[in-house]
Amino acid sequence: MGVLNVTPDSFSDGGLFLDSEKAITHAKQMVVDGADIIDIGGESTRPGSDPISAQEELERVRSVIEGLRKEINVPLSIDTYKPEVAEECLELKVEIVNDITGLQNEEMRSVVAKYQASAVVMHMQGKPKIMQVNPMYNDVVNDIKTFFQERIAQARQSGIQDIILDPGIGFGKTAEHNLQILKRLHEFTDLGFPILVGSSRKSFISKVTRVAESERLEGNLAAVTVAIMNGANIVRVHDVKETKRAVQMVDAIKNIPTS
Repeated sequence: MGVLNVTPDSFSDGGLFLDSEKAITHAKQMVVDGADIIDIGGESTRPGSDPISAQEELERVRSVIEGLRKEINVPLSIDTYKPEVAEECLELKVEIVNDITGLQNEEMRSVVAKYQASAVVMHMQGKPKIMQVNPMYNDVVNDIKTFFQERIAQARQSGIQDIILDPGIGFGKTAEHNLQILKRLHEFTDLGFPILVGSSRKSFISKVTRVAESERLEGNLAAVTVAIMNGANIVRVHDVKETKRAVQMVDAIKNIPTS
C-alpha cells in the first residue's frame, strides 16, 4: 500500500503532493514501483495535529481520486474517519476506507456497509492531538486484540464483512509498544482477518537507530520484514520501490518448501 498524502502538514511528506497533478504523477510512479493499493489522505493525523473540516479534506482529495480513476487500475483507499468524506470518495469508486478510529462511528459503519466497501479497522489510543502524551496499556497486544474483537463484532452487526486489521503503529504507542506489536504480530492472526502494518518513517525507528527522520528507510525495511514474517498481509509505506524488493525477498523465503 503506497502512501499518498495530499496535505500541507503530514509528518514526512507534507506539502510535497498538495498539487493534484503532482499527487497523480507520484501515485502513478508508486504503481510502476510495485504498489498494489494507493492510500490517499487529505488530513494529517501525525502526533499533535489539528483536525480540519470535511469540506477542506474533500477539496484536497476529490480531484486526485477523479484523476487516478482514469489513470491507474489498482484499488484506491481513502484515509479518513469522517463518514461524509468516505461516502463521497466511495461514490468516486474508491474501494477501501482506512479509518484511524476503527469504525467506532455508527454513521461510518453505515456508509461502509451501504457501498459494500472494504474497511481498515485501526487501533489508536486517544486522538492525534494528544495520543503520544504518555500512552499506557496493561498489555499492548492483548489490549489491541480486545479492541479488535469488539470492533469486528460491531462491524459485522452493521453488515461489514471485508475487514483489515491495523494495530496502529505510532498511534498512541511508545517505541517499546511498537516493537512489542511487531514482535507479537502473529497473535492477531487467529482473529481471521488480513493484517496491515504502517511503520513507514515513524519516529520509533529513529529511537532505535538514532538517525534523522530522512534516514529511516533501512530501519523500516527491517520492521516490514519482521511484520511479514509474523503475519502481516499488507504494509503501508512511502518508499514503495525499495520496500517492494524487500517484500519479494521475504515472500521468497517464506514460500520456499522445507525438506
